[in-house]
Amino acid sequence: MQKFSTVDLLRDIKTVTMAADRQPVAITQHRRPRYVLMTYDEFEAMKSRGDPRHVYGPNEAPKELVDLIVPELDRLIDDGRDADG
Repeated sequence: MQKFSTVDLLRDIKTVTMAADRQPVAITQHRRPRYVLMTYDEFEAMKSRGDPRHVYGPNEAPKELVDLIVPELDRLIDDGRDADG
């Protein structure tokens, strides 16, 4: 990812926006990445993909997920007991 400082953005917005037309660019402030500049179309596409993560409340998780997680949780609990002596 190409980086530009906030000063670069203020001095030469054309160069920064032309770079953002090709791919998202990082805008730095005090040498640290602070913002990302991208085209609106890229932003909309990113938003439409959504967040694949999901949070389940008590007793809401699908059985397939429970069947994967519970044995591993039991193992971790047993390992913790073994470590305590």
